[in-house]
Amino acid sequence: MTIAITGASGQLGRLVADQLLAAVDPSEVVLLTRDPARLADLAERGATVRAADFGQPESLPDALAGVDRMLLISTDLVGARLEGHRAAIDAAARAGVQHVAYTSIPEPTQDNPSGVVPDHAATEQALRDSGLAWTMLRNNLYAEMQVGTVEQAAASGQLFTNTGDGGAAYVTRADCAAVAVGVLTGEGHEGREYDVTGPSAVTAADQAALATKLAGRPVDVIDVDDETYAGGLVAAGVPEAFAPLLVSFGASIRLGKLERVTDVVERVGGRKPTALEDLVTVQG
Repeated sequence: MTIAITGASGQLGRLVADQLLAAVDPSEVVLLTRDPARLADLAERGATVRAADFGQPESLPDALAGVDRMLLISTDLVGARLEGHRAAIDAAARAGVQHVAYTSIPEPTQDNPSGVVPDHAATEQALRDSGLAWTMLRNNLYAEMQVGTVEQAAASGQLFTNTGDGGAAYVTRADCAAVAVGVLTGEGHEGREYDVTGPSAVTAADQAALATKLAGRPVDVIDVDDETYAGGLVAAGVPEAFAPLLVSFGASIRLGKLERVTDVVERVGGRKPTALEDLVTVQG
């Protein structure tokens, strides 16, 4: 069985590739990237590295030749990635790929204000319509992205947020990678939607408590509305075009769209999920 990973030189892609190479014969692993030179180290471990660019769909079927299963990692072009995702799905179908796993987000529904929902919802639908066997890996927000938030709060003594009392089951990329490998190498995952989560739903108050431990002094939660939060992000140096996306994540958390906790990391990925507290302790 041959397994391909798209975006294999990205942060999640590399983690999946590393774990997959340890789980199967490296000759069964095909790593797809726009720049094969970035994966020279993994090629030395026995993986096949092929050039693949979603922006050049005519080349994709050849890149997927002989592949049985594929992990389609969503690209980072939020709002402009659907065409590339559809091209990859179409190419997989034409190349004879049997099963595609896709990295999505929990509750990609119309009532979820997260700015990434439209891309994910449409890609999921395209995959369902493709005739291919599929698995949706609905990864929660990455825990690594919260470490800086906690550290900044520890430094300033304040945690500004628009999440209200809502919580998110933040999950590490390594745990997401483990679940992806479990799906790609296992059986019985076709037609399943997996919410991939950390071990608990973490609120702003929980993050402030972590910041308090880190700083050794109290850290206060400052809950603000979406407009105020957006202005504060821009004032702090976040690019104006990117701020609305972060605001939308907070709104999604506030509405409870990311609070569900599952056992998927342990059941499918074969490992206990990493808590945000442990990540902050390690990196802080």
